[in-house]
Amino acid sequence: MRLGLWALGALFVGALIAHFLLGDQGYVLITFRGYLIEMSVPALILVFVVLYGSIRLLKRLWHAPRALAQAWVNRGGRNAGVRLTRGLMHMAEGDFTRGEQLLTRGLKDSAAPLVNYLLAARAAHSQGARERRNEWLKLAYESLPDAEITVLLTQAELELEDGELERALATAQRILDKAPANRAALAIFARTKLALGDSAGLIELLPRLAHAKLATEQLAEIAARTLETLLADSGLKYEAYANVWTELPSAVRKAPKVLRTHARILDRFGKGEEAIGEILRVLKRSWEHELVRAYGEVKARDALKQLRRAEGWLKTHSEDAVLLLTTARLCMANELWGKARSYLESSLALAPNPESYALYGKLLDQLGNPDQAALAYHSGLDLMAGARPGRRALSAPPKTRRSSS
Repeated sequence: MRLGLWALGALFVGALIAHFLLGDQGYVLITFRGYLIEMSVPALILVFVVLYGSIRLLKRLWHAPRALAQAWVNRGGRNAGVRLTRGLMHMAEGDFTRGEQLLTRGLKDSAAPLVNYLLAARAAHSQGARERRNEWLKLAYESLPDAEITVLLTQAELELEDGELERALATAQRILDKAPANRAALAIFARTKLALGDSAGLIELLPRLAHAKLATEQLAEIAARTLETLLADSGLKYEAYANVWTELPSAVRKAPKVLRTHARILDRFGKGEEAIGEILRVLKRSWEHELVRAYGEVKARDALKQLRRAEGWLKTHSEDAVLLLTTARLCMANELWGKARSYLESSLALAPNPESYALYGKLLDQLGNPDQAALAYHSGLDLMAGARPGRRALSAPPKTRRSSS
């Protein structure tokens, strides 16, 4: 519609100009340093049009080499982008060999070779090619030295994945020396310490873990392992432990596995009632087996009341093997051996596990059955070693009626 209107307008203006020019073409006289030039108005207009076109053409020819070079660069950049995309697609599909080839082809045309080198390092890593992986990481650093921390983070992560724990730890430490608050480096450092079983190092690191780039589940796992180490430390002071506990993020302190160990530590310092209070507050919101276990592992001032509460839970959780185990433990604390055996055998019938067999062996020893107790202990050890059910030294007992004495 708009194009049609412009065409009509142009025709009208052209017709109008032609009408006047055909009637009287006009006369133009130009003198310059003795030269005399005569022409009509249409001829003058034609001269201006030709002159303008010539200037534009010369300008384009002048800029042509630069334009061609830019076009070539743009074409190379587009090709590099296509190769990057295709390389990522092959990596996502598990074809790391082809992905690495595409990512490293024509890198001189790439506007961001660092990305290609880092991805190529991951592709080589996935193929188990450590030397080639390290070479791509070296080239990544050389392509952009300012990205040293980014390169080192990739290196540390790949070393950790490959089980090169000491190297990963050293690389993460290099990053922390340059950037102590780097969240990703703190996370790798903590995960490596955990894999190495360096509990002392984790204890030192614990106050800083709140700032690490870790999922809550990972952080809770590290915190739980660290608290277990503290629990085994006979020289631990309550004040020192309280400082460690308050440094943990709130979400981690609420994690069942962490809270269970915390409750056991409080119980060790004679604060069983406080531990039970914290356990009950969480159990009112959600039924967590780790906390059900913890409830039976701490000592309340009134042990019989503690047992009755657990037996009350059995009214709604009668087939819960963990609750049955906890109730058996509390029965043993109250020297109710018959009830303890009934609850334990019911728990083992539902879900045999090393912890239940260990407690069953302890109970059988108390009841004067050392041979059966030894078989129970062996059964638990078999389960820990991954033995098949048919190889247990003592089969899980059938459900029995719970004794009242």
